[in-house]
Amino acid sequence: MISDKVKEILNEQINKEFYSSYLYLAMSAHLYHMGLYGIAKWFEIQAGEEIEHGMQLFDYVIKRKAKINLKQVETPIFEFSSLRDLFEQSYEHERKITNAFNEIANLTENECDRATRKFIDEYLEEQIEEENIFHMIIKKIKIFGESEASLYLLDKELGKRKSTQYRK
Repeated sequence: MISDKVKEILNEQINKEFYSSYLYLAMSAHLYHMGLYGIAKWFEIQAGEEIEHGMQLFDYVIKRKAKINLKQVETPIFEFSSLRDLFEQSYEHERKITNAFNEIANLTENECDRATRKFIDEYLEEQIEEENIFHMIIKKIKIFGESEASLYLLDKELGKRKSTQYRK
């Protein structure tokens, strides 16, 4: 069994993962509407990964004999002035998620919960990868700009992303 503090912070993280999924799915819908189908697909796959993370956390809490406390997922609100701005907002969101996982890691150390700490370490490693991917896309947009040709090539490139599980 896990402590009440660990149970609460894991429940909060489950909600954050589902919110992340909603956020990326909303971005995907907007990009589909704009006609950037490859980038829209990329964000749709990203949304699916966030659902997977939420469900992995859900399963972990259940396995640890703790109670799940799902909360209402807020409607994502985002406004962006350019595609670069959209990716920068996404990057900042991922950094917040990394900080949330760091808070969980710190709490599990304070609670001497080595099993949960080991479980969370995988997410911390993945967050480094996630932040790096968003950062690299932003760098490409900074270098090549948002001309029609640049957007076409970025849309084509990101559209090649393959899902690992969600909606293959």
